[in-house]
Amino acid sequence: MSQHTAFASGVPGPVPVLSDEVREALDRQGPVVALESTIIAHGLPRPRNLAVAAELEALVRTEGAVPATVAVLDGVAHVGLDKDQLERVAAGEGVRKLGHRDLAPALATGATGATTVSATAFLAARAGLRVFATGGLGGVHREWAQTQDESADLALLARTRITVVCAGVKSILDVPATLQRLETLGVAVLGYGTDHFPGFYLSSSGEPVDWSVSRPEEVAAVMAAQDRLGGAGSALLVANPVAEAEQLDPRLHDRVLAQALDACRERGITGQAVTPFLLGFLVRATGGASLEANLAAVRGNVALGARIAGAWADREDRA
Repeated sequence: MSQHTAFASGVPGPVPVLSDEVREALDRQGPVVALESTIIAHGLPRPRNLAVAAELEALVRTEGAVPATVAVLDGVAHVGLDKDQLERVAAGEGVRKLGHRDLAPALATGATGATTVSATAFLAARAGLRVFATGGLGGVHREWAQTQDESADLALLARTRITVVCAGVKSILDVPATLQRLETLGVAVLGYGTDHFPGFYLSSSGEPVDWSVSRPEEVAAVMAAQDRLGGAGSALLVANPVAEAEQLDPRLHDRVLAQALDACRERGITGQAVTPFLLGFLVRATGGASLEANLAAVRGNVALGARIAGAWADREDRA
């Protein structure tokens, strides 16, 4: 059985089902970029979500790489979707939101779901991909001491060898605590063209990063050094800030976020309901400006992810 054979016709296998395009790219050691599907199914209104999904895949192709959007359809995990599959995810009918802990139940019950950061990173790494581009990561929630609320993204990335290009973590979270948690978990963070950790909607969170790079080839060199070192198979985070011209106005951001946090406390919203409530509040209160900043960050991350994947495929020391 090929290393790329998996879950076909509901039969369990070692890795997810790959699209023909993704399989061919991996077989020739070409550049491939994983993309999550939650933004398509749950992050954007229809029909714009499908247009954005197609746009992001086109961005990857423009940079010379192959896009691999990840999702679970009828209990089958897919890395790389065709047009009909992408449209099905975008339609949203019966499409669940799947973190990596949900994958086994989803496969066992024949469910259909869009993958979050943790599920996408897990499935992409299982398929042999090394680069994943997304918007912002989950992290440690504010008031963690009371709620113990922390995204599953962090622990999953601590044991998954994949490079994640992101615009930092969502600014609704406790950014300093998240950076401390990443350090504790041994997840390396590179600022791309910056000495400060990005603030998702904002170019900077104000928090410094220990290491900075400015070229995709430098990222590929760090990835290769990770492999040479061995040890724990942790991720590499490439923190790529949204352009200042496309960021959300910082004063508007701070004011609306404070209002959103107050509203969340007043309504007693807790657990998994916090993030969608806060993000939705920001979209409404900023007249959609937060969503546009989010999409600008995603576009930048996807384009950079494709360039990093290209540098990884072209490195001189590859086998």
